[in-house]
Amino acid sequence: MRDGGGGGTMFADSSSAISRSKFGNMLHSDPNMSSTANVEEDYTLRPSSASAVSPAFYDPSRMSCEGSPMTMSPWNQTGPFSNPAWSNFEENLPQNGLIGSLVREEGHIYSLAATKDLLYTGSDSKNIRVWKNLKEFCGFKASSGLVKAIVISGEKIFTGHQDGKIRVWKVSPKNQSVHKRSGTLPTLKDIFKSSIKPSNYVEVRRHRTALWIKHSDAVSCMSLDQDNGLLYSASWDRTFKVWRISDSKCLESVNAHEDAVNSVVTSAEGLIFTGSADGTVKVWKREQHGKGTKHSLAQMLLKQECAVTALAVNTSSSIVYCGSSDGLVNFWEREKQLSHGGVLKGHKLAVLCLAAAGKLVFSGSADKTICVWRRDGAIHTCLSVLTGHTGPVKCLAVEEDRESSSRGQRWIVYSGSLDKSVKVWGVSEWAPDISSMSKMQQQNS
Repeated sequence: MRDGGGGGTMFADSSSAISRSKFGNMLHSDPNMSSTANVEEDYTLRPSSASAVSPAFYDPSRMSCEGSPMTMSPWNQTGPFSNPAWSNFEENLPQNGLIGSLVREEGHIYSLAATKDLLYTGSDSKNIRVWKNLKEFCGFKASSGLVKAIVISGEKIFTGHQDGKIRVWKVSPKNQSVHKRSGTLPTLKDIFKSSIKPSNYVEVRRHRTALWIKHSDAVSCMSLDQDNGLLYSASWDRTFKVWRISDSKCLESVNAHEDAVNSVVTSAEGLIFTGSADGTVKVWKREQHGKGTKHSLAQMLLKQECAVTALAVNTSSSIVYCGSSDGLVNFWEREKQLSHGGVLKGHKLAVLCLAAAGKLVFSGSADKTICVWRRDGAIHTCLSVLTGHTGPVKCLAVEEDRESSSRGQRWIVYSGSLDKSVKVWGVSEWAPDISSMSKMQQQNS
């Protein structure tokens, strides 16, 4: 493999690793990083605001994969670099860039979920905010525990919390802005029934036991298997649990890793992927077991010194992506079996979140940037580096841009950060990559 310097293809094999001990809480995908300690908001904050972006001035010193598409895009230039010749590019090439920012003075953004025209955001304020058209639409509040994960299934919204609970909310069919708490996973009924039998208690810490149906530490992530009506939750308690959505029943609890589980994703053919602070990525095979499920370890994709912080699977389930605390993104290609395809090198600090859509994969990092990668076969090219956040990028969500033209697939990308903001980006699969942009600038300067 090769390591492309500067722009263009950024793709290499690497065996470099950073010791997990150097990252502290970041290994739990919940960093208390120094980069946020002194972050002061640059926004003129109101209780709730949505700010549109203005054209940026072109800075040629930021061309080496450091600039955001808004500063790099020639059609967004103002000032001495403006040239009527750029209008040809504006007509022929789609644009990647910032659409707007959502800011509310209430805490770091830890989770996102997008559905149709609504965006749900979770923070360490215990509040879940709902946004529509870059404006706050409504909100609802949990009784305790910061919101670390959000999953939407029809009219139900599941939120995973720091206190180890999964709360279930239902949207009113009469009023989309009304959300009512409809329960908790596990249900009080199941907790009571399980607590009667001593065999339902398992050891979770030294000299401490808990019911197997309950998470004993923070719920770090969730993933939905819509086709089979299953919800997967993973936790810092080193387990993942399987829930049947129809009756909120916990079907299975799997002791998956030797350290906190930071990511769980489902894919086709009953495969589930988990990534952990113990440095491993594991593949689990689901089988029907009576009325429940039975998961068995099928493969270990990765075993390294640095923590695995994020996972994503592309739409066709043919590629699995893994982000780590060393800033690298490994990926595996699936034909008959999963085999290592290479490493994407685009970040200086830990990768904290991943999302895949169409031919694109997005990686958000503690270095405050989002890399946009386009896949052509096994080759991944860095199209853009989205900059603008003043804190680590903690979560990503992607929705199809239903208003996109016939010039190529466009996506709306939401990024949540520990700078207490959510940014909204427009990204096209057919946007020129960083190397092409550099050549265009040189030809027209």
